[in-house]
Order: sequence, then C-alpha cells, then structure tokens
Amino acid sequence: MRAARLIKMVLLLQSRPAMTAAELARELQVSERTVTRDAQALSEAGVPVYADRGRAGGYRLVGGYRTRLTGLARSEAEALFLSGVPGALREMGLGDAHSAARLKVSAALLPSLRDAPDSAAQRFHLDAPAWFREPETPALLPVVAEAVWDDRRVSARYRRGEAEVERVLEPYGLVLKAGVWYLCARVADGGSCRSGDGPSRTGDGPFRTYRIDRFGAVEPLEERFARDPDFDLPGHWAAQAERFARSILRAEVVVRLSPEGARMLRYAVDPLSAREALSGPVEPDGAGWVTVTLPVESEEVAHAQLTTLGAEAEVLAPRSLRERFAADAARLAALYGGPRPHGRTDAGSHTG
Repeated sequence: MRAARLIKMVLLLQSRPAMTAAELARELQVSERTVTRDAQALSEAGVPVYADRGRAGGYRLVGGYRTRLTGLARSEAEALFLSGVPGALREMGLGDAHSAARLKVSAALLPSLRDAPDSAAQRFHLDAPAWFREPETPALLPVVAEAVWDDRRVSARYRRGEAEVERVLEPYGLVLKAGVWYLCARVADGGSCRSGDGPSRTGDGPFRTYRIDRFGAVEPLEERFARDPDFDLPGHWAAQAERFARSILRAEVVVRLSPEGARMLRYAVDPLSAREALSGPVEPDGAGWVTVTLPVESEEVAHAQLTTLGAEAEVLAPRSLRERFAADAARLAALYGGPRPHGRTDAGSHTG
C-alpha cells in the first residue's frame, strides 16, 4: 500500500513544478505528516525530492528526474489501455497520436505485461452511439478539438432553430453523449481580446453547451484564452444534463401502476421522471398497485411512453389523456375481440 503511494507521489511531483504538503495530502488522501515521512523515505531511497520552506514552499523533484513505467502492475497496465476511446479519438483527429502513445507505453512495459493491450481489448469494448442510428462524425469536429487542446478562441456560426448566430467562443471541453458530440464553451468578452500568442483574459459569461453538428463554420483565431481554473467539465455536464431533463418535464400525469408497471417505469419514461415519481411515499392498494404523479414532457409524449406499459398502467388524470387510452383500448378490443377474418389461420401455417 505504501509502495503504491510513494510511486504516486513521485508521479505527481513529476507532472507539476511543485506541490505543497496540503496538496499532496489531498491527492494521496493522507495527512501532511504522512507526506513529510513519505518525502523523507523517497529521499533516502535516492529520489531527489526537495522541500522548499516558507509560505510559497512545497515539494519538488530536482535535476530533471524522471521515473519509468516499469512499476505498473497487470491490472494497472490493462486499465491504462481501457482509458481511451479509440473511435472518439479518431473522430477528433487524434488517431495517430493515440497509436503512437500506445506504442510508447507498450515499449516501456515489462516483458510480462506486453500482452496488456490485447488482453484489455478482448475483454472490454465501448460502443458509444445509440442503437438504431448510424453514427455521423461532424465535419468540423477536428477543428473544434484542436482549438480545445490549444485553448484558442474560435469564431463560429451556429444554427439556433431557423436562425444562425455568430459568436466568438472560448472552447473548454468536448463531450460525447450517445453518439452526439457537444462543445462546452464560454462566449468571449469582446473587449478582452488581443493579438499574439499570449493568452488573454478569460470571458466572464456563463458556460453554454453547443451541438457540434449545428456549427455552420468554425475558424480558429490568433488569440488564446486563459482557462478558468475552477471549471470542471464532468461537473458542468452533469449539471447541464439534469437541468435540461428537468426543463422539458413541463406537465404531470397521475398514473396507477401494477408492481410490474412500477418496475418497468424507468425503462418506459425518462429516468429522472421515473425517479421523482417513485421517490415519494407511495402506499400500495389492496391489489398491490401504486398511484404516482409522473412529470412528463407533454401529453403526447406521455401517451407514447405509457403505451409501452400496456395493461400494467392506468392513467387517472388528466381526463383527456385517460380518454385517449380508453379510445386505444376500444380499438384494440374491436381488433382482437371478434372472430378471425375469413381465410386467416394461426401464424406460420398456410391455407390450401
């Protein structure tokens, strides 16, 4: 356990100019006293860890010290080759860089671990696009991805409904969701731009999300921007996704569910909607059914979604939706309730 922590400490110091004891303690999930002892142990083992005293002090490696990856365990090596998404990297124009990096890491592994890439690839595969849809790579994705890596502002034309708007954007990060690429960006403050290679002050507007396939044009600009150090891409995306899900649930349906209907609800409607409907205190009736209030996008959407539950769900309100299901039931009874049409037999058989 301690050996793994010491290796991680060296790698952390190798990746940054310096780190304080508090920063190392937070990363390693130990006390600052333990960090001091670990630094002493590394120094005694010949790793040149140097401690700067004072308010601006911290720990750093001296002499350009670099460690090698020969300390990887098999599970660590396999996990390393699972961390990339090859298809997504190719779409961003990073296929060659990904291939070169894999070769370099493979060459640094111990001989006993050289099969780690193949071992991982034959056990796990990520297929990001949704079912029943041909994935399409937006033509402008490589340009946007390069700007994201380079912290470079872009001038972009974006389709919003029937209109097209022009913006200068600071592209912070890319997200691949169910086969669709999104850009998380901030609209640049026009007064803060400046020419040259140095970064200019970041914009201070809200972060927004754009679908890459709705960009009509993207042109990288000369000026770079200084990234907001507090921006958290996974956190921003999670909050944005939940806000979007909540924003479209503008109506409510009162529905009575059988035990099977309650179990299948999360597969029929939006998971957030199902979770909110079933999270409150619901008491089953004598037949084991529960009555819940379900947030939905619209009556039309609720009709399509709840139809998949069949006889395991009964809509109680609104009346208009209940009447729609009653009409469906009447049509189905007429379709299946009478005798078979003349000349029809059981499926799979033929008449002479």
